[in-house]
Amino acid sequence: MLALSAALAGCAHDVRTVDVAPGWADNSVNTVVFRRHALVSDGALQFIAFYDGDGRVVLGRRTLGTTAWRLERTPYRGNVRDAHNSISLGIDARGVLHVAWDHHNGPLRYARGTAPHALTLGAEEPMTGRDEGSVTYPEFHPLPGGAMLFLYRDGGSGRGNLVVNRYDPGTGRWTRLHDNLIGGEGRRNAYWQAVVDAAGTLHLSWTWRESPDVASNHDVAYARSRDGGVTWEDSTGRKLALPIVESTAEVAACVPQRSELINQTAMAADGAGRPYIATYWRAAGQAVPQYRIVYRLDAGWRTLDLDWRSTPFSLSGQGTKAIPVARPQLVVDAAGRHALLLFRDAERGAKVSVADVDIARGSWTLRDLTDDSVGAWEPNLDPVRWRQAGELHLFVQQVRQADGEGLAGGGPTMVRVLEYQPKEWNE
Repeated sequence: MLALSAALAGCAHDVRTVDVAPGWADNSVNTVVFRRHALVSDGALQFIAFYDGDGRVVLGRRTLGTTAWRLERTPYRGNVRDAHNSISLGIDARGVLHVAWDHHNGPLRYARGTAPHALTLGAEEPMTGRDEGSVTYPEFHPLPGGAMLFLYRDGGSGRGNLVVNRYDPGTGRWTRLHDNLIGGEGRRNAYWQAVVDAAGTLHLSWTWRESPDVASNHDVAYARSRDGGVTWEDSTGRKLALPIVESTAEVAACVPQRSELINQTAMAADGAGRPYIATYWRAAGQAVPQYRIVYRLDAGWRTLDLDWRSTPFSLSGQGTKAIPVARPQLVVDAAGRHALLLFRDAERGAKVSVADVDIARGSWTLRDLTDDSVGAWEPNLDPVRWRQAGELHLFVQQVRQADGEGLAGGGPTMVRVLEYQPKEWNE
């Protein structure tokens, strides 16, 4: 480990950026962290989705290793004035694109490609036709064997439920798995993040919110499913009755309200299926929110405090916040020894930054992957490219975000893919 740490400190890294096209940038709708996904690969092809300057949904495709994108300006638009209304992209076992967009407590907007790898979308359609009138935070999660899950919130902030649909590639149909996987009991809702590990286990973690005020976020909870989202258990294997509610949820980290605990971040899992949760909050008696990694070992849950920050800020209020840091993304190596935490922080010039974290030693090295500011950008990565090649491909765009769903103005900016390979992880 000492030799590896020394190599990390002095090693040069390959970073390349590939231009795609100009996109909407008057708020952060193209770069919010909860897109699942903004960028995703299938075989030798990579796909991207974003809103252009007119709010039109644009899909793109390229051959990996090249710089030429084929773009399709679809007939569909979204309300880009609300940064919640991002685009989520999935690819099924046949290579057909599935796209969900324009959701913030509104009707489901969903369409799929007309053929494998096609950028042309068919007509908007329902999935199951149930609980599709107040949709927020759509996510696609492919499973081993070809099925795909679709997660979304039904209902509003502080009073919503987590709905789970399942796609059968054989029939081409969606069915309902859960009307209410995590229940708010009419008083709160869960803001989740999820990841599927190499064995097919679906890991889910979340924070609870008691009201539309972001400051009411509290606690980090966890559950997992070993059968494609049907049945659920905690990290010890204890079966959980559904819906999971506050009193039955496993708490991975106790965090009180008004701790600047952020919602909707990222998860990862190592080769043994151990979960890792990236987030940030402010510890009791401290003024500055810090990034943290919450992770599970045999002895129980642990929290690694990444306390390099020095600037305080508050999350109090409603709507999309103008925050000096990004919600983080996270990947880990197979052994669970090292993690890469991707972030943006005004303290570092609001660049695309990465913390290379030695989890066991509790140490880290910080690097900037861009020279210029990316504004209010948050990290989204291509999970397939990371899993298959050990390369980080990031959706990058310089965007602006005014507080409380405001528009910053300034016009479109270039959408790019940043390619970064931490070579020492592959040696």
